[in-house]
Amino acid sequence: MSFHLLAGRADPGNPWFSGQYVRDNWSTIVAALTEHVTLTVQAVLIAALLAVPLAVVAYWFRSLTGPILALTGVLYTIPSLALLAFVAPYVGATNPASVLIALVLYALLLVVRNSLAGLSQVPAATIEAADGMGYGRFGRLLRIELPLALPGIMTGLRLATVSTVALVTIGSLIGFGGLGDLIFSGFRNNFYKAQILTGTLLSVALALLLDLLLAGAGRLLTPWARRVAP
Repeated sequence: MSFHLLAGRADPGNPWFSGQYVRDNWSTIVAALTEHVTLTVQAVLIAALLAVPLAVVAYWFRSLTGPILALTGVLYTIPSLALLAFVAPYVGATNPASVLIALVLYALLLVVRNSLAGLSQVPAATIEAADGMGYGRFGRLLRIELPLALPGIMTGLRLATVSTVALVTIGSLIGFGGLGDLIFSGFRNNFYKAQILTGTLLSVALALLLDLLLAGAGRLLTPWARRVAP
């Protein structure tokens, strides 16, 4: 392994940038990128559908705040390889659902914590005004609290998305790692620099692009959050 690594570095025929590699492997690169995007979007959406209700429960029932944050925190601290190894035998070692489940579990903490922070920052005066207007708990949540908590929720989604883009690469261990498959294949292929760099740069670019898209969506959905007082 070390011999190939050193040989790859010293080989002038093994450049970091290679347009020929991209042209010859375009379909493979696109397929890896598509898989990476699909896994990321699915994981973040599922995590949001689970995490926001959990944040609401923690917000309504303060005694459950600690246990919910503790549970999601413990899941987040499990090493990715160990979590994948634990999930895979139950779902299938060659099933992409194994990677998806692991990604969802990792994203939960980021969305729960930031959603709860957003809900907790809703002004008490606003809640009292909503109560005075006759809103019930669910009506107030849907019409007042969740919209005002949206900046915090969007922050959680942005953090979860960037984190998930990076974690998808671990799925290459079972053949479902998106751009990670390119990176790991490059290491196995005598440290093929162009393949490694292509997968790495596309992963970074994807994370930045998705983060910018979510930031833009957040600004469109929360115009009041960017108003500057005169």
